[in-house]
Amino acid sequence: MSSQAVFGKTQSDSNGSHLEGMKLFAGSAHVELGQRVASALGIELGRMMNSQFADGEIRIMVEESARGNDIFILQPTCAPTNDNCMELFIMLDAFRRASARNITVVMPYYGYARQDKKVKPREPITARLVADIIEMCGATRVVAIDLHAEQIQGFFTIPVDHLYGFPILGQYFVDRGYREMDDVVVVSPDVAGVGRASSLAKMIGAGLVVINKRRPRPNVTEVVEIVGEFEGKRCIMIDDMIDTGGSIINGANALIDRGASEVRVCCSHPVFSKDATHRLQASCISEIVTLDTIPISPEMLVPKLTVLPSAPLLADAIRRIHCNESVSELFGDYK
Repeated sequence: MSSQAVFGKTQSDSNGSHLEGMKLFAGSAHVELGQRVASALGIELGRMMNSQFADGEIRIMVEESARGNDIFILQPTCAPTNDNCMELFIMLDAFRRASARNITVVMPYYGYARQDKKVKPREPITARLVADIIEMCGATRVVAIDLHAEQIQGFFTIPVDHLYGFPILGQYFVDRGYREMDDVVVVSPDVAGVGRASSLAKMIGAGLVVINKRRPRPNVTEVVEIVGEFEGKRCIMIDDMIDTGGSIINGANALIDRGASEVRVCCSHPVFSKDATHRLQASCISEIVTLDTIPISPEMLVPKLTVLPSAPLLADAIRRIHCNESVSELFGDYK
């Protein structure tokens, strides 16, 4: 099975009658992903006009009826984060006032998720703030892939379907024979990511290594110690997101300096701030594998980068939600 076929009823599998009363709309954050999800569902993307007033205010106009329908809005709140968040809030208000029956926010990437708790006095918890606004604007359900912190689900009083990207990433490595290799280990770049790394390790039959690091300030990390056997082994480091790349590169350097034979990294969310992909390309990392939850500009497509599709996973989750089927069963084979 290829990594692209892990999830999803294909277009030929979907009976159009099962999707009656459902409409999918995409904000401007990732229209291409919205189109791919619609194609996987075998439907047309909903018509919506998105423009700006002269002063930069966002103007949304839904160009077809939403009354009594199950509405799905696909909008990752990636950079420009504030604009994409505000656009999402306005879209929610538009569909609520258009008398939609249900409004599900499909957020492949949840912006502001890294501020999920107070670490120092007088800090905000913006992950909770965003959740509150989404609910206040009229959302009845949220779908997200690999939240930065699982407790964000508890910030909502509405249902949250938390999807996982590791089966797609894992299948990519399985297809390339890593399950048959006896010198592979999966590395968590920090203690918080052990659960994610452990799931991938079980999927490909590999050992588990954990990097203990400290973060003196945002986007700056220092490796304290590495727990586990990795000398002479092929390392696959998995994280939920790669932002500037500094943490991943530091971890890879520490692994290579201490005897690892190679390091490949994978993530669900290619945030890739500034010149992250070019720094990753110039590093000791052999390959960077990511999902397409966030749009990647052409100048970021470096030779070491491999991008895998998330549309089959999102389409299957949307179909299951609309048809009142279990979403958790998507991951039954990987628990």
